[in-house]
Amino acid sequence: MTPQVQLVHVFPAGPGGGNPAPIVVDADGMSDDDMQAVAREYGHESGFVLADEHGYELRFWVPNHEMSMCGHATVGAVWLLGRLGRLPDGEVSLRTRSGPVTARRIDGGAEITQPRGRIEPVADEAVPAILDVLGIGPSDLAEAPVRNACTSRVKTLVPVADVAVLDGLRPDFAGVKRVCDSVGSTGLYPYAPSSPAGQVFDARQFPRSSGYPEDAATGIAAAALAFGLVDTGSVDPGRPIRIRQGRAMGRPSEITVRFRWQDTVIDGVWLGGKVTS
Repeated sequence: MTPQVQLVHVFPAGPGGGNPAPIVVDADGMSDDDMQAVAREYGHESGFVLADEHGYELRFWVPNHEMSMCGHATVGAVWLLGRLGRLPDGEVSLRTRSGPVTARRIDGGAEITQPRGRIEPVADEAVPAILDVLGIGPSDLAEAPVRNACTSRVKTLVPVADVAVLDGLRPDFAGVKRVCDSVGSTGLYPYAPSSPAGQVFDARQFPRSSGYPEDAATGIAAAALAFGLVDTGSVDPGRPIRIRQGRAMGRPSEITVRFRWQDTVIDGVWLGGKVTS
C-alpha cells in the first residue's frame, strides 16, 4: 500500500526546532515492512495509528527496528488526530506495545502519560567506558551518579558539569551501541542544569541503534530524567520541569514534564509540548 504520511515537528522551541515525526493516521493494513520502509525513507522515528472497535493503537518504527514506545511520535500523533477531528475532547486512552497511555490535547500541542520511573545504579566499573564514548573525563561530570532510568525504555543518565561540556560532546557514535549493551540501556542521555531555580535542564540523546546518531527531542528520556532528578533531590516535584534538547543539532526543542500524584505519592508524569506541521 502507499501510506499517507504527514510530517509533524514535535516539541519545537525555535526556528527549525523540534523532532520531525512522520505519522500515518490510517495505518490499518500496513505490514511491518511497510512501516519500516517509511521510517527508513524519512530517517526518523515514525508513528502509525491503527483503529478498531476498542479505539486507537500506536506502533513505532525507527530505520533499524520497531520500538515499543516513542514519546514524541505519540505526542505528534495525538495532536494530528485532534487537528483532523478524530479525537474526542478530554483524555483518551491509547494502546502501545509498552502498555496503555493516556493522552490529551493542550493549546498548540499535546500531553501523554508515563508510569512511575525506575532508577538503577550503573556499576562504577562501567562508567569509564561511558565517558570514553562521550569523549569526556571524570572531571567533566557533575556530582550526581551515572544511573539507568526507565519509564518505558531504559536510558543512561549522565550528569555533566555544565551546558558548555554538554554542547562540546563529540561522541564516538560507533561505540555507543557497545556501551549501551554493556549497561542494558537504549541510549545515553547526558544532561546539565541550565537554570536550576527555574527547573530547566539541557540534555542530548545518543541512541543505542536507531539508524541515526542523535535525537532532537526524546520524550521517554525526558520522563526518565525527571525521575532521576527527583531521586537526587535536584528538583521540586510539585513544579514542572523543562528539558531542552536539540540545540547542538540546530533543532532547538523543549519538553515539559509534570508529575502525577496519587494522594501524596508520585504515580507517573505528564510529558508534552508544542507540535507544528
